[in-house]
Amino acid sequence: MAKPLVFVEHHEGEPAKGSLGVLAKAASLGGDVAAAVVGPGARAVGEGLGAHGAGTVHAAEGPALESPLPQPRVDVLARLVADGGYDTVLFAASVLAADVAAGLAARLEAGLNWDLVDLELRDGDTLVGRRPALGDTVLVDVGWKETPRIALFRSGAFEPGAGDGAAAEVLDAPEEVEEFSTATAMLEQAHEESSGPSIEDADVIVAGGRGLGEAAKFALLEELAKALGGAVAATRAVVDAGWYPYAAQVGQTGKSVSPKLYVACGISGAIQHKVGMQSSGTVVAINKDANAPIFEYADLAVVGDLHEIVPKLTELVRERRG
Repeated sequence: MAKPLVFVEHHEGEPAKGSLGVLAKAASLGGDVAAAVVGPGARAVGEGLGAHGAGTVHAAEGPALESPLPQPRVDVLARLVADGGYDTVLFAASVLAADVAAGLAARLEAGLNWDLVDLELRDGDTLVGRRPALGDTVLVDVGWKETPRIALFRSGAFEPGAGDGAAAEVLDAPEEVEEFSTATAMLEQAHEESSGPSIEDADVIVAGGRGLGEAAKFALLEELAKALGGAVAATRAVVDAGWYPYAAQVGQTGKSVSPKLYVACGISGAIQHKVGMQSSGTVVAINKDANAPIFEYADLAVVGDLHEIVPKLTELVRERRG
């Protein structure tokens, strides 16, 4: 039986949805699951993780951990693995988590499997990960030769789940960091202004592609997303053209999302984009090209001019909700 430790990332006092999903997956495999929360407010975040499957939470919030830098977090996790005997460390994908996972693998000379979408326990004590390959057309089994095993899961791979509601035991984690870990300092941290949910957390996403014609037309999608209570996403071509921020990119080189509803506007549906949104609940595609590849995997295909359809759809949604 594996003894997992889940790194739970948090922002402004709220645990990241992806981390809660990984925690729920670890709990579903059985056994005692521990979580590690590092940074300001770690103890407060940790107190709520019992409801998501954590039996024990290691919280560290010392001065050296205030900035979201990876190396001090590697120090904390490395000591937890050594002192607690954890044989598996699990991460939900993010920029910070990827840095921490890679640093931990190097520090412990451990194997790291990344971009996983599932994890299974076979023959009682063998952990097997599943990873997309060949442009997400197949799934392959991957494993680890020895412990500790380190895994980084694709964004949106798992949904957060509710545990038995029992409170987790919150323990103080080691907060000492190596001298070389203090060589880097964060001078400034910018926060992107947003009036709605991020595309990773949104239940509804309205996405735009080159069919919009120009950057200004994203205002149409923003109005529809606002009416639906969702977020706006974009394809790589749109982001590369400077029409929309990189943070909103969905696809093989962007983010993977799994909303309940995905509305694709002016998106042709190349395989690179499909990779990032194929786990969506319901896919609605609006495109004037009746032969657009996206219609092959859309639940509802609307052939027409999005510049006429989207404003009317927005009006109908507002009327229904009003």
